[in-house]
Amino acid sequence: MTPARDLHPVAWWCWAVGLAVGASCTTNPYLLLLLVAVATTTVLACRGDQPWARSFRLYLWLGVVVIVVRVVFRVLVGGADAGTVLVALPEIPLPDWAAGVDLLGPFSREELLAALYEGLRLATLLIAVGAANALANPKRLMRSLPPALYEVGTAMVVAITVVPQLADSARRVRAAQQLRGGERGRVPRVSSLRRLLVPVLEDAFERSLALAAGMDARGYGRSGSASPGERRRTGGLMLLGLLGILVGVYAFLDATAPRVLAWPMLALGVLAALGGFVLAGRRVERTRYRPERWRGAEVLVALSGAVVGAGLWAAQHWEPSVAYPGVAVVPTLSVGAVLAVLAGVAPVFVAPPPLTAQNRLGVGVA
Repeated sequence: MTPARDLHPVAWWCWAVGLAVGASCTTNPYLLLLLVAVATTTVLACRGDQPWARSFRLYLWLGVVVIVVRVVFRVLVGGADAGTVLVALPEIPLPDWAAGVDLLGPFSREELLAALYEGLRLATLLIAVGAANALANPKRLMRSLPPALYEVGTAMVVAITVVPQLADSARRVRAAQQLRGGERGRVPRVSSLRRLLVPVLEDAFERSLALAAGMDARGYGRSGSASPGERRRTGGLMLLGLLGILVGVYAFLDATAPRVLAWPMLALGVLAALGGFVLAGRRVERTRYRPERWRGAEVLVALSGAVVGAGLWAAQHWEPSVAYPGVAVVPTLSVGAVLAVLAGVAPVFVAPPPLTAQNRLGVGVA
């Protein structure tokens, strides 16, 4: 039997990024719903009992809100596309400077499907990020960052723990109100929401400040001493790397740009950025107790996410009718696209059991 342990947080983020890349390569609702099912199944099977592991439900609700908002926005600012009219809303005239924008007007079935497809893609991206937040330990992720990124990592860890802290605060505040004998059922919904929302926001804000203060006390976000020449060299390499990456990405996406500006400039930018990271990391002195290690399970989890992203990217280029179905036809699937998405469920079978309070006690006793 595989011993229980927490998987490396970077492996979970690589897996989630692969799912997000796959979602960005398609608007097929069947593939997007399959991606959501893969993320949900993996979270339910592989998450532990830490506070951030209970935040995935909130991301699912946020995904539903995104879809609803996208449909409502399409109703308010429709494109007046020809098609089967579902609701004939009155059109509000706009001034001449707003030419090309229609407020209300007839809402067709094709517009509804287009809004659902686009909203579902954005919701799937959000759910992929929520899956990484629910599975990866943010504190271990901070320890895994290279020394040059400790300043950025401090803000990043505080930012990505906001939603998990909100979910945990809501659970604790709701339990505290029930223990105090709150009047459930007779209190109006608005009043009940107000009584819950204010303590939740206050508790999450206090916990975020406590986390930031604790990280500052331990030296996170503090840079070591460096001479003016070292700062200039580090800044110059970082700016050169950023410029090279921007030019390379633009030339890679623009087919009319000279090819000499694509891969060569992108490679030059990456090398310059890596040099800047190395120089910046030398002046940051950190010690690590029990550094995080990559094992076979981490590699397989990261590769499963890469397979999802690469498979749907290939479907986008070689099977455009599958990746981007029209609103006038029924979406179709292909064996390759489905298998690529199903590769994302590999962590359920290859990831070790997560550490929980129960098996931590067993490990400690053993």
